[in-house]
Amino acid sequence: MTTNPSRREINRQRRLLTAQQRRMASTYASQYLAKLTPRLPKGAKVGIYLDDFGELPTQPILKWCQLMRYQAYLPVINTLGRDNKHMRFVPIYHHKLSAIPTVRHSFGMKESKNRHLISFNELDLIICPLVAADEQGNRMGMGGGFYDTTLANSYQYSSSTNHRKHPLRVGWCYEFQVINKLETQPWDVPLNALITPNKIRWFS
Repeated sequence: MTTNPSRREINRQRRLLTAQQRRMASTYASQYLAKLTPRLPKGAKVGIYLDDFGELPTQPILKWCQLMRYQAYLPVINTLGRDNKHMRFVPIYHHKLSAIPTVRHSFGMKESKNRHLISFNELDLIICPLVAADEQGNRMGMGGGFYDTTLANSYQYSSSTNHRKHPLRVGWCYEFQVINKLETQPWDVPLNALITPNKIRWFS
């Protein structure tokens, strides 16, 4: 029987890392971002997120976007009503994530104060936060359901057509967050790729 890892334990492992270890790990992971470039259009729109709970830092992704002249975006919640879990995205106009004016939403996470909103389906790539992922491309999130809900509409639409699954879904995490097999649910949306400091994994 497949048993998913404890969110609390993985969060504990992440928080045990020093700031220097996190920065070094994200630098190693960022070398694999170039592998995504052939799959993206010129001027791509890229959804990233603010790391705030010991996650693999996302500043190198923003730096890569700026180098490639991609426009980076951050997710915001509750823009379609408090009970609607579909996220929308706002552009990043700063060179450092730490310089972005933010507020904490009801789930305790930071989000940008910017409200120049675009929909999820306007993105070309989304870098997804996760607690754990497996070798088949399945992702376990924090449990709020915002990414699962937002990803699901695009995935269901593209699965019923000949279009590629849009946007490209890529996980970003430490290698210790990758396990052999996660228990999945029918509504879970798999990743197209997973980047860690050790490698990039592609999934069908």
